[in-house]
Amino acid sequence: MTDWVNVRAGSSAYQHIQEQGLKADDIGLLLGASGGPKWFVLQGLDKWMFGEFFKDKQQPLDTLGTSAGAWRFAALGQQDPVAASDLFCRLYRTQTYSAKPDRDEITSEAKALLAKYIPDQAVTEILGQSAVRHHFIVARCRGWTAAETKKQMLGLLSSAFANSINRRWLGRFYERVIFHHPQSDLSFTKGWNDLPTHHVELNQNNFQQALLATGSIPLVLDGVVDIPGAPEGIYRDGGVTDYHFDLDFSDVNGLVLYPHFHNEAIPGWFDKRLSWRRTTGKKWPGVVFITPSEDFIQSLPYGKIPDRTDFAKLDAATRIDYWEKAVDAGKRMADQLQDWVATGKIREKTKLWLP
Repeated sequence: MTDWVNVRAGSSAYQHIQEQGLKADDIGLLLGASGGPKWFVLQGLDKWMFGEFFKDKQQPLDTLGTSAGAWRFAALGQQDPVAASDLFCRLYRTQTYSAKPDRDEITSEAKALLAKYIPDQAVTEILGQSAVRHHFIVARCRGWTAAETKKQMLGLLSSAFANSINRRWLGRFYERVIFHHPQSDLSFTKGWNDLPTHHVELNQNNFQQALLATGSIPLVLDGVVDIPGAPEGIYRDGGVTDYHFDLDFSDVNGLVLYPHFHNEAIPGWFDKRLSWRRTTGKKWPGVVFITPSEDFIQSLPYGKIPDRTDFAKLDAATRIDYWEKAVDAGKRMADQLQDWVATGKIREKTKLWLP
Protein backbone atom coordinates (compact mmCIF):
# COMPACT_ATOMS: atom_id res chain seq x y z
CA MET A 1 0.00 0.00 0.00
CA THR A 2 1.28 3.45 -0.89
CA ASP A 3 2.32 5.72 1.96
CA TRP A 4 0.83 9.16 1.39
CA VAL A 5 2.33 10.56 4.61
CA ASN A 6 5.84 10.80 6.02
CA VAL A 7 6.25 11.02 9.80
CA ARG A 8 9.54 12.07 11.38
CA ALA A 9 10.08 12.70 15.06
CA GLY A 10 12.77 14.17 17.24
CA SER A 11 14.52 11.88 19.69
CA SER A 12 12.16 12.24 22.67
CA ALA A 13 9.04 12.29 20.48
CA TYR A 14 10.23 9.18 18.65
CA GLN A 15 10.80 7.33 21.92
CA HIS A 16 7.38 8.39 23.20
CA ILE A 17 5.64 7.14 20.06
CA GLN A 18 7.49 3.81 20.19
CA GLU A 19 6.44 3.30 23.81
CA GLN A 20 2.97 4.84 23.90
CA GLY A 21 1.78 5.60 20.38
CA LEU A 22 0.29 9.04 19.74
CA LYS A 23 -2.71 10.50 21.56
CA ALA A 24 -4.28 13.94 21.65
CA ASP A 25 -3.27 14.55 25.27
CA ASP A 26 0.37 13.94 24.31
CA ILE A 27 0.29 17.16 22.24
CA GLY A 28 1.12 20.47 23.90
CA LEU A 29 1.64 22.64 20.81
CA LEU A 30 0.28 22.61 17.27
CA LEU A 31 2.35 24.41 14.62
CA GLY A 32 1.16 26.00 11.38
CA ALA A 33 3.57 27.57 8.89
CA SER A 34 3.36 30.33 6.31
CA GLY A 35 3.07 29.28 2.69
CA GLY A 36 -0.07 30.61 1.05
CA PRO A 37 -2.21 27.96 -0.71
CA LYS A 38 0.31 25.20 -0.06
CA TRP A 39 -1.75 24.38 3.03
CA PHE A 40 -4.62 23.03 0.90
CA VAL A 41 -3.06 19.57 1.00
CA LEU A 42 -3.27 19.73 4.81
CA GLN A 43 -6.99 20.56 4.90
CA GLY A 44 -7.94 16.91 5.36
CA LEU A 45 -5.57 16.63 8.31
CA ASP A 46 -6.96 19.84 9.80
CA LYS A 47 -10.53 18.57 9.64
CA TRP A 48 -9.54 15.28 11.27
CA MET A 49 -7.56 17.02 14.00
CA PHE A 50 -10.15 19.73 14.67
CA GLY A 51 -13.16 17.41 14.56
CA GLU A 52 -11.94 14.07 15.92
CA PHE A 53 -8.37 13.86 17.18
CA PHE A 54 -8.52 16.83 19.55
CA LYS A 55 -12.25 16.55 20.34
CA ASP A 56 -11.83 14.87 23.75
CA LYS A 57 -8.45 16.35 24.65
CA GLN A 58 -8.35 17.04 28.39
CA GLN A 59 -5.41 19.45 28.56
CA PRO A 60 -5.33 22.86 26.83
CA LEU A 61 -3.83 22.96 23.35
CA ASP A 62 -1.52 25.81 22.40
CA THR A 63 -1.31 26.76 18.73
CA LEU A 64 1.39 28.79 17.02
CA GLY A 65 0.93 30.04 13.50
CA THR A 66 2.18 32.55 11.00
CA SER A 67 0.26 33.75 7.95
CA ALA A 68 -1.80 30.87 6.49
CA GLY A 69 -0.97 28.72 9.53
CA ALA A 70 -2.50 31.25 11.90
CA TRP A 71 -5.54 31.65 9.64
CA ARG A 72 -6.06 27.86 9.56
CA PHE A 73 -5.98 27.58 13.32
CA ALA A 74 -8.47 30.43 13.81
CA ALA A 75 -11.14 27.80 13.11
CA LEU A 76 -10.24 26.22 16.45
CA GLY A 77 -12.14 27.67 19.38
CA GLN A 78 -15.16 28.45 17.22
CA GLN A 79 -18.42 26.64 17.98
CA ASP A 80 -17.98 24.32 14.98
CA PRO A 81 -14.27 24.26 14.06
CA VAL A 82 -14.72 21.82 11.17
CA ALA A 83 -17.38 23.99 9.55
CA ALA A 84 -15.18 27.06 10.09
CA SER A 85 -12.19 25.28 8.54
CA ASP A 86 -14.31 24.27 5.54
CA LEU A 87 -15.51 27.85 5.16
CA PHE A 88 -11.96 29.23 5.18
CA CYS A 89 -10.85 26.62 2.66
CA ARG A 90 -13.74 27.42 0.31
CA LEU A 91 -13.32 31.19 0.59
CA TYR A 92 -9.58 31.02 -0.02
CA ARG A 93 -9.82 28.40 -2.77
CA THR A 94 -12.39 30.33 -4.81
CA GLN A 95 -10.81 33.79 -4.58
CA THR A 96 -10.64 35.62 -7.89
CA TYR A 97 -9.06 38.91 -8.92
CA SER A 98 -8.93 41.17 -11.93
CA ALA A 99 -6.35 40.50 -14.66
CA LYS A 100 -3.73 42.67 -12.95
CA PRO A 101 -4.74 43.16 -9.32
CA ASP A 102 -2.96 45.89 -7.41
CA ARG A 103 -2.18 46.00 -3.70
CA ASP A 104 -5.45 47.80 -2.91
CA GLU A 105 -7.54 45.10 -4.60
CA ILE A 106 -5.69 42.23 -2.92
CA THR A 107 -5.90 43.91 0.49
CA SER A 108 -9.63 44.55 0.02
CA GLU A 109 -10.22 40.90 -0.89
CA ALA A 110 -8.29 39.72 2.17
CA LYS A 111 -10.38 41.95 4.44
CA ALA A 112 -13.60 40.67 2.87
CA LEU A 113 -12.52 37.05 3.38
CA LEU A 114 -11.60 37.76 6.99
CA ALA A 115 -14.98 39.37 7.70
CA LYS A 116 -16.79 36.25 6.47
CA TYR A 117 -14.48 33.75 8.18
CA ILE A 118 -13.91 35.55 11.50
CA PRO A 119 -16.87 37.80 12.25
CA ASP A 120 -17.12 39.47 15.65
CA GLN A 121 -19.10 36.54 17.06
CA ALA A 122 -16.31 34.11 16.14
CA VAL A 123 -13.79 36.28 18.01
CA THR A 124 -16.07 36.22 21.07
CA GLU A 125 -16.26 32.42 20.90
CA ILE A 126 -12.49 31.99 20.51
CA LEU A 127 -11.57 34.33 23.35
CA GLY A 128 -14.30 32.97 25.60
CA GLN A 129 -12.89 29.43 25.72
CA SER A 130 -9.56 28.14 27.01
CA ALA A 131 -9.31 24.65 25.49
CA VAL A 132 -7.33 26.16 22.60
CA ARG A 133 -4.89 29.01 23.21
CA HIS A 134 -3.95 30.81 20.02
CA HIS A 135 -0.62 32.48 19.26
CA PHE A 136 -0.04 34.49 16.06
CA ILE A 137 3.39 35.80 15.10
CA VAL A 138 3.40 39.16 13.32
CA ALA A 139 6.38 41.19 12.10
CA ARG A 140 6.56 44.82 13.29
CA CYS A 141 8.47 46.82 10.70
CA ARG A 142 11.35 49.16 11.35
CA GLY A 143 12.79 51.82 9.04
CA TRP A 144 12.07 51.57 5.32
CA THR A 145 10.36 48.20 5.70
CA ALA A 146 7.43 50.15 7.18
CA ALA A 147 6.97 52.29 4.07
CA GLU A 148 4.17 51.74 1.56
CA THR A 149 6.21 53.51 -1.13
CA LYS A 150 9.19 52.37 -3.24
CA LYS A 151 11.29 52.69 -0.10
CA GLN A 152 9.75 49.43 1.10
CA MET A 153 11.61 47.56 -1.63
CA LEU A 154 14.88 49.15 -0.49
CA GLY A 155 14.05 48.07 3.04
CA LEU A 156 13.35 44.51 1.89
CA LEU A 157 16.58 44.31 -0.08
CA SER A 158 18.57 45.68 2.85
CA SER A 159 16.97 43.26 5.31
CA ALA A 160 17.46 40.32 2.95
CA PHE A 161 21.15 41.16 2.63
CA ALA A 162 21.58 41.55 6.39
CA ASN A 163 19.76 38.27 6.98
CA SER A 164 22.00 36.44 4.50
CA ILE A 165 25.02 37.35 6.63
CA ASN A 166 23.49 36.74 10.05
CA ARG A 167 19.87 35.87 10.78
CA ARG A 168 20.02 37.87 14.02
CA TRP A 169 20.64 41.01 11.96
CA LEU A 170 17.06 40.68 10.72
CA GLY A 171 16.15 42.20 14.09
CA ARG A 172 17.44 45.56 12.86
CA PHE A 173 14.51 45.63 10.41
CA TYR A 174 11.74 43.61 12.07
CA GLU A 175 10.53 42.75 15.54
CA ARG A 176 8.67 39.54 16.31
CA VAL A 177 5.31 40.24 17.98
CA ILE A 178 3.41 37.31 19.48
CA PHE A 179 -0.31 37.98 19.81
CA HIS A 180 -1.64 35.44 22.29
CA HIS A 181 -4.83 34.13 23.85
CA PRO A 182 -5.50 35.78 27.25
CA GLN A 183 -5.27 32.38 29.00
CA SER A 184 -1.77 31.64 27.67
CA ASP A 185 1.08 31.71 30.17
CA LEU A 186 3.59 32.04 27.29
CA SER A 187 5.94 29.63 29.05
CA PHE A 188 6.99 27.88 25.84
CA THR A 189 8.17 31.19 24.32
CA LYS A 190 10.46 32.30 27.12
CA GLY A 191 13.72 31.33 25.39
CA TRP A 192 13.03 33.14 22.13
CA ASN A 193 15.64 35.88 22.12
CA ASP A 194 17.12 35.46 18.63
CA LEU A 195 15.14 38.54 17.51
CA PRO A 196 13.53 41.41 19.44
CA THR A 197 10.28 39.84 20.66
CA HIS A 198 7.15 41.37 22.18
CA HIS A 199 3.96 39.80 23.56
CA VAL A 200 0.49 41.29 23.10
CA GLU A 201 -2.71 39.84 24.51
CA LEU A 202 -5.47 39.15 22.01
CA ASN A 203 -8.82 40.83 22.63
CA GLN A 204 -12.06 41.69 20.85
CA ASN A 205 -10.51 44.86 19.40
CA ASN A 206 -7.28 43.45 17.96
CA PHE A 207 -7.92 39.79 17.04
CA GLN A 208 -9.01 40.42 13.45
CA GLN A 209 -6.30 43.01 12.82
CA ALA A 210 -3.59 40.72 14.20
CA LEU A 211 -4.82 37.87 12.01
CA LEU A 212 -4.92 40.13 8.96
CA ALA A 213 -1.41 41.39 9.74
CA THR A 214 0.17 37.94 10.01
CA GLY A 215 -0.89 37.30 6.39
CA SER A 216 -0.03 40.73 5.00
CA ILE A 217 2.74 39.82 2.55
CA PRO A 218 5.18 42.69 1.90
CA LEU A 219 4.53 44.50 -1.40
CA VAL A 220 1.44 42.34 -2.02
CA LEU A 221 -0.88 43.63 0.74
CA ASP A 222 -0.92 46.83 2.78
CA GLY A 223 0.61 46.60 6.20
CA VAL A 224 -1.72 46.89 9.20
CA VAL A 225 -1.30 50.15 11.10
CA ASP A 226 -1.25 50.58 14.89
CA ILE A 227 -2.91 47.38 16.10
CA PRO A 228 -4.76 48.10 19.40
CA GLY A 229 -2.75 47.06 22.44
CA ALA A 230 0.49 46.69 20.47
CA PRO A 231 3.34 49.16 20.00
CA GLU A 232 2.58 51.73 17.33
CA GLY A 233 3.82 50.87 13.86
CA ILE A 234 3.27 48.93 10.64
CA TYR A 235 2.70 45.19 10.93
CA ARG A 236 3.26 42.60 8.20
CA ASP A 237 3.41 38.88 7.51
CA GLY A 238 4.72 36.83 10.43
CA GLY A 239 6.53 34.60 7.95
CA VAL A 240 9.08 37.35 7.43
CA THR A 241 10.65 36.44 10.76
CA ASP A 242 9.26 32.91 11.21
CA TYR A 243 8.40 31.30 7.88
CA HIS A 244 8.53 27.64 8.92
CA PHE A 245 10.07 28.26 12.36
CA ASP A 246 13.51 27.66 13.79
CA LEU A 247 12.56 28.22 17.40
CA ASP A 248 13.41 26.37 20.58
CA PHE A 249 10.41 24.27 21.62
CA SER A 250 12.08 22.57 24.59
CA ASP A 251 9.78 24.40 27.04
CA VAL A 252 6.57 23.05 25.49
CA ASN A 253 4.59 20.95 27.95
CA GLY A 254 4.14 17.89 25.75
CA LEU A 255 4.91 17.00 22.16
CA VAL A 256 4.84 19.46 19.27
CA LEU A 257 2.67 18.36 16.35
CA TYR A 258 3.74 19.95 13.09
CA PRO A 259 1.73 19.03 9.97
CA HIS A 260 3.68 20.68 7.16
CA PHE A 261 3.45 20.79 3.37
CA HIS A 262 7.24 20.71 2.78
CA ASN A 263 9.87 18.15 3.76
CA GLU A 264 12.09 20.98 4.99
CA ALA A 265 11.53 23.76 7.50
CA ILE A 266 12.84 27.14 6.32
CA PRO A 267 13.46 29.51 9.25
CA GLY A 268 12.48 32.89 7.75
CA TRP A 269 11.02 34.35 4.55
CA PHE A 270 14.42 35.58 3.34
CA ASP A 271 15.96 32.13 3.85
CA LYS A 272 14.06 30.48 0.99
CA ARG A 273 17.00 30.83 -1.40
CA LEU A 274 19.63 30.16 1.27
CA SER A 275 19.84 26.39 0.91
CA TRP A 276 22.30 26.08 3.78
CA ARG A 277 19.85 27.63 6.25
CA ARG A 278 17.33 24.96 7.18
CA THR A 279 15.96 23.73 10.49
CA THR A 280 17.82 20.48 11.13
CA GLY A 281 15.63 19.09 13.88
CA LYS A 282 18.54 19.16 16.33
CA LYS A 283 16.67 21.62 18.57
CA TRP A 284 13.35 19.82 18.09
CA PRO A 285 13.53 16.59 20.11
CA GLY A 286 9.81 16.79 20.94
CA VAL A 287 8.53 17.59 17.44
CA VAL A 288 6.42 15.20 15.37
CA PHE A 289 6.86 16.38 11.75
CA ILE A 290 4.16 15.20 9.34
CA THR A 291 4.57 15.86 5.62
CA PRO A 292 3.21 14.63 2.28
CA SER A 293 5.21 11.80 0.73
CA GLU A 294 6.79 12.17 -2.69
CA ASP A 295 4.24 9.67 -4.03
CA PHE A 296 1.46 11.94 -2.77
CA ILE A 297 2.97 15.02 -4.41
CA GLN A 298 3.44 13.22 -7.73
CA SER A 299 -0.21 12.13 -7.63
CA LEU A 300 -1.40 15.76 -7.66
CA PRO A 301 -2.27 17.64 -10.85
CA TYR A 302 0.95 19.09 -12.33
CA GLY A 303 2.90 16.91 -9.85
CA LYS A 304 3.20 19.73 -7.35
CA ILE A 305 1.57 21.28 -4.31
CA PRO A 306 -0.45 24.49 -4.96
CA ASP A 307 1.34 27.80 -4.51
CA ARG A 308 0.77 31.51 -5.10
CA THR A 309 2.28 31.43 -8.61
CA ASP A 310 -0.85 29.54 -9.69
CA PHE A 311 -2.70 32.87 -9.69
CA ALA A 312 -0.49 34.08 -12.54
CA LYS A 313 0.06 30.79 -14.38
CA LEU A 314 -3.50 29.47 -14.51
CA ASP A 315 -6.84 30.98 -15.43
CA ALA A 316 -9.30 31.22 -12.54
CA ALA A 317 -11.44 28.20 -13.45
CA THR A 318 -8.40 25.93 -13.98
CA ARG A 319 -6.75 27.12 -10.77
CA ILE A 320 -9.87 26.61 -8.66
CA ASP A 321 -10.37 23.10 -10.07
CA TYR A 322 -6.72 22.24 -9.41
CA TRP A 323 -6.89 23.53 -5.85
CA GLU A 324 -10.10 21.61 -5.17
CA LYS A 325 -8.44 18.41 -6.38
CA ALA A 326 -5.46 19.10 -4.07
CA VAL A 327 -7.83 19.50 -1.12
CA ASP A 328 -9.62 16.26 -2.02
CA ALA A 329 -6.30 14.43 -2.38
CA GLY A 330 -5.30 15.57 1.10
CA LYS A 331 -8.08 13.43 2.54
CA ARG A 332 -5.94 10.41 1.68
CA MET A 333 -3.24 11.72 3.99
CA ALA A 334 -5.75 12.27 6.78
CA ASP A 335 -7.35 8.84 6.41
CA GLN A 336 -3.99 7.12 6.44
CA LEU A 337 -2.66 8.99 9.45
CA GLN A 338 -5.91 8.41 11.33
CA ASP A 339 -5.56 4.67 10.68
CA TRP A 340 -1.94 4.62 11.80
CA VAL A 341 -2.78 6.42 15.05
CA ALA A 342 -5.84 4.26 15.79
CA THR A 343 -4.11 0.94 15.10
CA GLY A 344 -0.73 1.79 16.62
CA LYS A 345 0.92 1.45 13.23
CA ILE A 346 2.26 4.95 13.81
CA ARG A 347 5.10 3.27 15.74
CA GLU A 348 6.55 1.51 12.71
CA LYS A 349 5.78 4.36 10.32
CA THR A 350 7.56 7.05 12.36
CA LYS A 351 11.22 7.65 11.48
CA LEU A 352 13.77 9.21 13.79
CA TRP A 353 14.59 12.75 12.72
CA LEU A 354 18.36 12.95 12.95
CA PRO A 355 20.20 16.32 12.83
